[in-house]
Amino acid sequence: MHGYTGKILNVNLTENRCVEEQLPGSFYYKYLSGIGLAARLLYERIPKGADPLGPDNILAFVSGLLTGTGSLFTGRWMAAAKSPLTHTWGDANCGGNFSPAIKQCGYDGIFISGVSPRPVYLRIGGKEPQILPADDLWGKDTTSTEEILISRTAGKKRPAVACIGPAGEKLSLIAGICNDKGRIAARSGLGAVMGSKRLKAIVLEGARPVRPADGAAMKRLSKICSRRSHGLPMPGGKFLVLFGKLTAKLAFQPKMDGILIASMFGKWGTVSMNQFSTELGDAPIKNWKGSCKDYPVRLSDSIDPDRILARRKMKYHCFSCPLGCGGICDLNIKGKEEWLETHKPEYETVMSFGGLLLNSDLESIFYINELLNRAGMDTISAGATVAFAQECFENGVLTLEDTGGIDLTWGNAQGIIALVEKMATREGIGDILADGVKAASERIGKGSSAFAVSAGGQEPAMHDPRNDPGFGLHASIEPTPGRHTIGAQQYYELYALWKKVKGLPKPGLLIRVKSKFNADREKAVCAKANSCYSQLYNGAGVCLFGALLGAHRVPVFEWLNAAAGWNRGPEEYMEVGRRIQTLKQLFNIKHGIAPISLKIHPRTVGTPPLTEGPNRGRCFDLEKMMKDYWEEIGWDRETGIPTMKTIEELGLSAVMEGNKEDLPVPAEKESSIARHAPAKGNKGSKPIIDKKICIACTACVQECPVSCLVLKRGDSVKPSPFPILLEPDRCIGCGFCGECCPVDAIKMKN
Repeated sequence: MHGYTGKILNVNLTENRCVEEQLPGSFYYKYLSGIGLAARLLYERIPKGADPLGPDNILAFVSGLLTGTGSLFTGRWMAAAKSPLTHTWGDANCGGNFSPAIKQCGYDGIFISGVSPRPVYLRIGGKEPQILPADDLWGKDTTSTEEILISRTAGKKRPAVACIGPAGEKLSLIAGICNDKGRIAARSGLGAVMGSKRLKAIVLEGARPVRPADGAAMKRLSKICSRRSHGLPMPGGKFLVLFGKLTAKLAFQPKMDGILIASMFGKWGTVSMNQFSTELGDAPIKNWKGSCKDYPVRLSDSIDPDRILARRKMKYHCFSCPLGCGGICDLNIKGKEEWLETHKPEYETVMSFGGLLLNSDLESIFYINELLNRAGMDTISAGATVAFAQECFENGVLTLEDTGGIDLTWGNAQGIIALVEKMATREGIGDILADGVKAASERIGKGSSAFAVSAGGQEPAMHDPRNDPGFGLHASIEPTPGRHTIGAQQYYELYALWKKVKGLPKPGLLIRVKSKFNADREKAVCAKANSCYSQLYNGAGVCLFGALLGAHRVPVFEWLNAAAGWNRGPEEYMEVGRRIQTLKQLFNIKHGIAPISLKIHPRTVGTPPLTEGPNRGRCFDLEKMMKDYWEEIGWDRETGIPTMKTIEELGLSAVMEGNKEDLPVPAEKESSIARHAPAKGNKGSKPIIDKKICIACTACVQECPVSCLVLKRGDSVKPSPFPILLEPDRCIGCGFCGECCPVDAIKMKN
């Protein structure tokens, strides 16, 4: 086998049994490895309606097809399962050195089912895989767990370890899976899935080589890639503030090029974007309701990338990465003297606990970064949940009595630290917040859902759709909602796929800013390309940051041919990506998810618009963009369900054979109106909105199936004081608006 091993390991913890399974070469030709391998098997093997925290859910650890073949930027591994956070397809992507270790053990993936009666860890690499007791490890943080297991199992080769911390053990729905003492597969709540199975860790000790089919071609391609991936010299961090301010004022912005990513990430890592994104309007501020006016340079100066770089004592590279955006920083925390160092916090962490909370205390961010790495909790979701709690506190929904005396005033670093510590241990108010904003708002009530910013239940990352609508679109249409690593309009520019794939639109050198907010077919074509390409490179194990350098610099298509011995063109590989994306969407349909329900919170798309800052007055028609995308990729325009034509084109009919009840109803047999017919006795009823109670959160506008409730935008900068209007002729009396209203401001009356 070349590029792939042709084997997976199935581990049933209920039965304490490990079984190898062979997969044919035709399987990899159709789905690759990585996310494609997981999508194909989890769709088929996780039963409909499975409890995400029950024995029927399957947790996959998969390596990419290109990992270990001599290609570059290909050290990513992925965890996948049914998400307990969103109840959709869930996956999480991570770097470090765990991905090659999976293949060096002789497997393309490890699939965990069942529930162990006691804490255990899985050890692979000797003669036979072993399920071993982990009672002494249960309760320990991720760093301690990894250190103990490495000392316990280390032989000629240092083992690779992936483990959960206390957050995963306590089934926090925003828990992740950690490797390399702080790199986390953080999204989708998959640490809780691992905790529910009482699986503390996986230890990999294999040393089998992975070889490409054409080693000479692989070396040639990788040498060219290495030469083309070098960044340019960059000035100091203050330049990035000015760059962000200037770019935000331009009516026409230059098309983005991957060489900028190589330059910024090569010098500072992702924190290079901290102040640049704040001034540009890319970074959300004050739980998505503020702007750089609320977090000016005098505050954001604390997160200047030069300040963070000054703390770095070592730069490091993930497996096969020439860029090296990671780093280890000094840490000096009173009361935590044993914590000597931490991974350099990423942009997402800095902004989740910086601008989103109006926090300008860099020391608190370093501490929280290490605290959550050790607890095994997603910093994006954790920061967003703190922001939700702060807005609740600001509006009197939470009081000092509720928080146990913690002052959640915006920017109060000590209050933020105290709350995060309680979330990590599920104590007091932390127990309510430890499962993310959706669950917290359901528990708290009192209209708090208006402050719970999520897409399908997952908190979005620190990239504002009011600056780049593509982030809002992909957060809403992807089978794993709320993700920022799949696509955006700027990603399309950076991928530069038109240089390799025939028929894709080529952006101009300058892009009119206002045109970004138009819902048109070209946006749908570009978004489809983003999705297909991202699924392809996630099947190959390619890092997003490598992909953002451009397909002309990072030869993913050519590497795949060299690794597996295939002779396929870019267009055929893009269809592989579409097959994976469609299979993940079918997973959601199988598990009862309505695609429209994953739409991101209206605040993030300018409903209502901001009144100041670089995103002032911006809003866009997200629902039309979603429908345009569904139609372009071959899914039903109204429902988001893949059509039978698409299923047949992609060769998925046989996969669906045992799940015929999940097949979509042909569009011509079911109209949108019929799907949302009013309940018996509601015919003739119309919604009456109590303006004294209504908080104008627009949940009713978002959920109305026939758009009879509409947003009166008024002035594009100054929204109407009461922006929701009823078009009675369109109303079908379904009552959905009343059901979704968080403050019971809508009553149905004849």
